[in-house]
Amino acid sequence: MLIVTEETCQEVVDRAAAFDAVEKVFGAMARGDAYNFPVIREAIGHADALYGFKSGFDRAGLVLGLKSGGYWPGNADKGLTNHQSTVVLFDPDTGRPKALVGGNYLTAVRTAASSAISIKHLSRPDSKVLGMIGAGHQSTFQMRAAADQRDFERVIGWNLHPEQLPRLEATAKEIGLPFEAVDRDRLGEEADVIITITSSFDAILMKDQIKPGTHLACMGTDTKGKKEVDPTLVAAARAFTDEIAQSITIGECQHAVADGLISEGDITEIGAVVNGTKPGRTSDDEITLFDGTGVGLQDLAAAAVAVELAVERGVAVTVDV
Repeated sequence: MLIVTEETCQEVVDRAAAFDAVEKVFGAMARGDAYNFPVIREAIGHADALYGFKSGFDRAGLVLGLKSGGYWPGNADKGLTNHQSTVVLFDPDTGRPKALVGGNYLTAVRTAASSAISIKHLSRPDSKVLGMIGAGHQSTFQMRAAADQRDFERVIGWNLHPEQLPRLEATAKEIGLPFEAVDRDRLGEEADVIITITSSFDAILMKDQIKPGTHLACMGTDTKGKKEVDPTLVAAARAFTDEIAQSITIGECQHAVADGLISEGDITEIGAVVNGTKPGRTSDDEITLFDGTGVGLQDLAAAAVAVELAVERGVAVTVDV
């Protein structure tokens, strides 16, 4: 069995590799060549932690496995990231364990890749202003990946805790863009693309705050009850997602569906847009919304690439099992 550490993943998997892997697996999902298994996510009754499993099988890429991990809110005080995970890949022909792969960095880079894919396929090509809602660890990955897809001229941001905004400013400076902290009304008025990456259970953005033609990538809602935007905004937009089953149960669309504002049939898999079987944006004035719930196949795709590249470069560790 191969072992690919966190450090090795960071060394071998860049944004482009993650983007390509996730875009391909989204396309495979839409074709029915890849599918996710039901998610397990539970409070363990210790350290306020949530723990679970995401798993699936990509028949096209012959990738089988699972990601195990969760959220430990006290980790920041220990110098660790709150999200902790590990990916296990198996040989689909025999079921034998194939690789053990660090999942923390891959989770961040694959999540950013999915929002970037939505920006590529759904935002206006002339988008100039990137709006960021949220300034946590994941926000830096999101901003860098978004900047790969459009020629943004500036970044504006808002966070519930303003003291974290320097993280956004530093990341914008790193990629050569000016940054300004703004209120939510102004962010909605000026941003052409908005990324929300929070753990909120209350709507942060309302329908009337968003201008025509905006693309929203809602990346924080991955649990029943979470909510980043008002359901009426979801209903006013054309909704896209990574997986419809998750979108309507634990994703941003769960509330609009529960309120009867939209139905499952109103949501389009982003993979169908990638494959060209369904349209993306159809007009400059249309509001588009990507509900990024996070699926196991994203993790498996990123981990498979990490293993492939680590083996190519001779930095994977082999152990007997």
